[in-house]
Amino acid sequence: MPRGTKLFAVVKANGYGHGAVPVAHAALEGGATGLAVATLEEAAQVGGLIDPEQILVMGGLPPAQARIAAATGCSLAVSSRELAEALAGSETTVPVHLKIDTGMGRFGCPPEEAPELARLIDELRGLRLAGTWTHFASSESDDKMTRRQFEIFLDAVSRFEVGPGMRHACNSAGALNHPDFALDAVRCGISIYGCEWPGTKPALALRATVTHVKTVEKGATVGYGALWRAPGQVRVATVAIGYADGVHRARANRGHVLVRGRRAPLIGMVSMDAITLDVSDVQGVEVGDVATLIGHDGDQVITAEEVGEWSGTISYEVLTSIGQRVERRYSPNPSRQA
Repeated sequence: MPRGTKLFAVVKANGYGHGAVPVAHAALEGGATGLAVATLEEAAQVGGLIDPEQILVMGGLPPAQARIAAATGCSLAVSSRELAEALAGSETTVPVHLKIDTGMGRFGCPPEEAPELARLIDELRGLRLAGTWTHFASSESDDKMTRRQFEIFLDAVSRFEVGPGMRHACNSAGALNHPDFALDAVRCGISIYGCEWPGTKPALALRATVTHVKTVEKGATVGYGALWRAPGQVRVATVAIGYADGVHRARANRGHVLVRGRRAPLIGMVSMDAITLDVSDVQGVEVGDVATLIGHDGDQVITAEEVGEWSGTISYEVLTSIGQRVERRYSPNPSRQA
C-alpha cells in the first residue's frame, strides 16, 4: 500500500465477536489511525479512546437521528441530501464522509449525483466534507468488478468542485488483492483479527470444557432427532458450548473439535448449551478437559475459516456469532492468542 495510507480498524459487531473496546485498544496501539463502526451505539462504546472525528460511523442513519448523531462528534456516513440537510445547522461542525454506491447496492448515492451532493455538503452550515468513500462488493473474488467499481469511484470524485477529503475504498480483501487501490485510507475488518489474510495469526481461540464422558454401545443414538447412531462401541464426550454460544446447528455431524491435541468428530445435533464428540481415538479424555473449537492444541489447529466451511457460512459469521455468555479473556502478550 502507498506510504502514508491510514488504517481504519473496523470494530463493529463487538469487534467481530472479540470485544470492541479491547480490540480498539490493541488496534490503536498497533498503529491504526481511526476506528470504524456501524451504529451510534457502537461509536459510544469506543468513545473516549480516540478523537471522535477519527471514529467513522459507516451504517445508514435516518434523518430523525441527525441531532443525536451530530452531537457525538464522530465522522458520519452520508448518502442522501435528506440526511445532509438534517445534519446541517449543528452547534459544532459535523465531519461527513460521502458514500458513493459503485456497485454494492446498499448505501451510497448514485455516482452521477455525488458531485452535487458533495457541493451541497460543502455549502451547508455546520457540515464539512471530511471524506469520500465506496465499498467493494466482490474484492475477494471478482477482479474485473472491483476494478470497475474503483474506476467509477475515481471518475465521480474527479468531477467534484470541492475537495473530497480522505478517499477510501478498500476493505480487507480490497487491501490484500488491490493494494494499489488503497488511496488515503483502508478499512480493515476481518484481516485485523487474523482471518482471510495469508500469513496472519488468528487473534482468537474459542475453548470450552468437557463436562461428561461415557461409553455407548452399537446402535445407541446421541442428540436431538437421533441424527447420529453409534457404529460400534464409542466413547462420547459432552462439551459445555452450544448454538446459544455460537456453534451453528449446521455443524450437526460435521467437523471436528480439538481435545488433548487430537481431532475429535462432532457427532449428533448441536444443542443450545452442549455439543457431543466422538473421543474414541483420543486417549484419557476426562471431565474438565479443554475442548478447542477454534485455535491451537498441540500441533493441531482449527481456524475460523475451517469452522465456516463446516457451518455452511464464512469466518465473519462464525466470529460474530460467539455469544455474550462466552467469557472473553485477553492476553497482555500480543504474541499469544486471546
